[in-house]
Amino acid sequence: MTSAGTPGTPRVLRAMNDRAALDLLVLHGPLTRARIGELTGLSKPTASQLLARLQDAGLVRATGSERGRPGPNAVRYEVEPGAAHVAALSVGTTGISAAVADITGTVLGSARVAADAVAPEVRGRSAQLVREAVDGALERAGLGRDRLLRTVIGAPGALDPDSGELRYAPHLPGWHSRTLLADLAEAVGTPVSLENDVNLAAVAERYEGVARDHEDFVLAWLDRGVGAAIVLGGRLLRGATGGAGEIGYMPLPGAPLARGEAATAGESGGGGLQSLVSAPAVRALAGGRPLAEALADPAVLDETARRLATGVAAVVAVVDPELVVLSGAVARAGGEALRARVERELTGLALPRPLLRISSLGGGPYDPIVTGALRTALTQARDAVFDTA
Repeated sequence: MTSAGTPGTPRVLRAMNDRAALDLLVLHGPLTRARIGELTGLSKPTASQLLARLQDAGLVRATGSERGRPGPNAVRYEVEPGAAHVAALSVGTTGISAAVADITGTVLGSARVAADAVAPEVRGRSAQLVREAVDGALERAGLGRDRLLRTVIGAPGALDPDSGELRYAPHLPGWHSRTLLADLAEAVGTPVSLENDVNLAAVAERYEGVARDHEDFVLAWLDRGVGAAIVLGGRLLRGATGGAGEIGYMPLPGAPLARGEAATAGESGGGGLQSLVSAPAVRALAGGRPLAEALADPAVLDETARRLATGVAAVVAVVDPELVVLSGAVARAGGEALRARVERELTGLALPRPLLRISSLGGGPYDPIVTGALRTALTQARDAVFDTA
């Protein structure tokens, strides 16, 4: 006898149709029964049964009527926003930013907890600080912690798949624990995913930025730290230990060489590309001037572009992407002038010539890392909530 969960059975087919309709409502917004039928290929009776089923499950709701057509006004349906909520966070050396959104992706509240990551009183309080940030965002959203379904946190470094420890992030001393994920999950009351912050910035860029039409691209993050996210065939390349894209440690001509812990010592790193093009390195190049003022100096801009082009050329020679996106504080401050100079410097350094773009996603409370974490959390929540099987 065929089980209820076997592909092709009525139950599975209904669940597939339910998910298709819900995804369409997320993508397009409110739709009529007739339009859902057109987009899914379902008959009117089947579409009606589907919508009744989803309403009973609390996943969709009627939201007014479509006017201006001959005949009776058609009822429009939308995803029930309160079906689930998610939290998205960005962790840095100066604090934690959090946002809470409903299942449609509408941000309902945000908060920030300022904290010096290396201060003695902060060490060992990672989970508590995350809870404070999430609770602050929930309070502004008018929600309790019990309304959350998933939490995604973006942090420098990467979670080692074997040890469960955060690697490549020595500047977050309180985050190196084998029980980190469990501690975070207990603090916020949901399953927690810890993702590399630059990878999340690339997720945001693919959904909302200049990489929307590209399956193969590299995002170079140029900020207090330097890193890259590599997307090939639409999928993030993570590496065996989660360290793919850690180009801040990449040795280059002109960069001081350092090994082991010394390679990450100090604000700008003790060696590699990070010591050449991070925000602290650019400010140092300009005698300590603020970043925007530093990159307004043509000499500083030229030297930064030359250094950056060498690092980008090394990545391009290996990956051969369609597009390279420059993101982070240095890219925002340098803008089109920096992009044009890097493009010019790349001539002859790498045979492949990818498109080169400045990220269209800026800083602020919903920076690219929080946006990418939000997108990732929504994918996880929808996979759980939209599965009616």
